[in-house]
Amino acid sequence: MFWVLLLLLAWAFAGSACTRLCLAAVRAAAVDAPGAPADGERGLTLYEAAFLSGGPARVADVTLVSMARQRRLLLAHTGWATVVDPWGRDEMEQSVIGAIGPEGQSRIAPVRARAAGAEAVRRLADGLVRAGLAVPEGAATTVGAAVRQVRAAALAVALLGVTALLLPIETGTPRPLVGAWFALPLTLTLSCLAIARFEVHPYSRWASPAGQRLLSALAGRPAGDERSFLTSVAVRGVRAIGEPELRAAFTHRDQPWRE
Repeated sequence: MFWVLLLLLAWAFAGSACTRLCLAAVRAAAVDAPGAPADGERGLTLYEAAFLSGGPARVADVTLVSMARQRRLLLAHTGWATVVDPWGRDEMEQSVIGAIGPEGQSRIAPVRARAAGAEAVRRLADGLVRAGLAVPEGAATTVGAAVRQVRAAALAVALLGVTALLLPIETGTPRPLVGAWFALPLTLTLSCLAIARFEVHPYSRWASPAGQRLLSALAGRPAGDERSFLTSVAVRGVRAIGEPELRAAFTHRDQPWRE
């Protein structure tokens, strides 16, 4: 009856993994509760769109680009940021200026990192979570980890089933019956993965379903003005920048021997 122990182990793997996935999906779905704003009830600010699309780093990027387009910040193609106007017009710009430092000049990479971790960005994130537009910190990561655990459980169940079929089985227990018993936890794990593909996949790392709908509305707006350009950067990232020198400022990489 050794195969029975393997079967119990298979059920333990399948049950724990599927339970974790269900709980993670329920927590993630809570951000799209009825209290979340319906489509059209509110718009997104530039910084909100940036956060929902790419998180804190995207907020720092769009702030840098906005200031550079207004000639209040110089972003050189060599990867340096230089302050032209030391007076930030909002707390995000103030965070960027503070990240550059008192000397008024710094490498862009550390500026982006420091600005992304600023208190202003954290407050923005908290407000979006409370509004039901952003995924709580770690929620999407938890769902992804749960899906990976279910996949691992499905593989483990299959291996345990094959092992049980290869072992000597007591007289009177048909091998097809043993295989059928192992097919039950395998079906459970595969069913959870199939459901997760349709129910969990829409959740991004940053935006809740309500936030994603507002982002989709932004993508449908006509382009051509400065606001549309910055919105494109907020949604798509620095790859949406058309100016070669400005884009080079973000993509520049020093040679190993340089400071």
